[in-house]
Amino acid sequence: MLDERIERGLAEAEERFRAVDVRLADPEVARDPARLRELGQERSELAPVVEAAAELRTLSAELEGARELALEAEDPEMAGLARAEVAELERRISELSDRARRLLVPADPLDDRPAVVEVRAGTGGDEAGLFAADLVRMYRRFAEREGWTIELVDLSEGIPGSVREAVFVVRGPHAYGALRYESGVHRVQRVPETESGGRIHTSAATVAVLPEAREVDVQIDPSDLRVDVFRSSGPGGQSVNTTDSAVRLTHLPTGLVVTCQDEKSQHKNKAKAMKVLRSRLLDRKVAEQEAQRARERKAQVGTGDRSAKIRTYNFPQNRVTDHRIGLTLHRLEETLEGDLEELVEGLRLAAEEERLREEG
Repeated sequence: MLDERIERGLAEAEERFRAVDVRLADPEVARDPARLRELGQERSELAPVVEAAAELRTLSAELEGARELALEAEDPEMAGLARAEVAELERRISELSDRARRLLVPADPLDDRPAVVEVRAGTGGDEAGLFAADLVRMYRRFAEREGWTIELVDLSEGIPGSVREAVFVVRGPHAYGALRYESGVHRVQRVPETESGGRIHTSAATVAVLPEAREVDVQIDPSDLRVDVFRSSGPGGQSVNTTDSAVRLTHLPTGLVVTCQDEKSQHKNKAKAMKVLRSRLLDRKVAEQEAQRARERKAQVGTGDRSAKIRTYNFPQNRVTDHRIGLTLHRLEETLEGDLEELVEGLRLAAEEERLREEG
């Protein structure tokens, strides 16, 4: 029942798994922590594939026996039970082979990176800033639920309780893989507190999620940078406004600008700003590579199109709708409290299906 390509892929994964085990037993590898960690991670990624292959072999053997019994049994009742078992085994093999097919699709190497999240107020004035603050809080709560940490890079506030722009790094297992599909325009429909007539207003905020770049990913020529320092105007405690500690980096070839004023130290702010700049440049590089592949993306999942309206938060209807996958949840408050698991999983599966189609 198995597709020939799946069988070949499972066999190759099992062979590689055995080779990794041999390398892990090598005393020379045991003395190299980096190599040991790399092989250990590869083994953990291959283990589910090897388990699926073993289970498929067991089920296939059981299916062969059940089919023989269904054909040869003289007792009608026994033959009926065998036919029922054949149907059940065929169903389980079909489900497991589909799972194996997904496991064999190479994971995106960027998925395990920290995520650089940028939230900006869009159209809607002060209400857009309040909504941007809601989104920042939502991602903080989601990170807490996942056991991740958040490192603030830059925060620009508007009226009390609102955010004009926030940039922060989320660190944890598969942080970028989980958050990458949050990129786009988020729209809110609600009655603002200042609205005396009870009319529903529509506002928006944009979210950009980038994989944190490493120095080996993007090399930046110092001559391509303009560095400006200025007095911080944001939070940061005593003395934050008394020294020129805030840093603005401008990447001259692309015009990208990154500001960081979260730290009291100019050097720390510059280091943080460089991380964000590298991530933005890596994001551009990845987007250009995808454009060259000329993908036809109907659902627009994972395209990083910042202009696409991806999700609506409707307060009067207690509704959250993700327009890319047509998923509607009637639990708005829980979502804004960081309960994003169903949305994140739905988007991940949709992107996975797309990659499976592209892989043929």
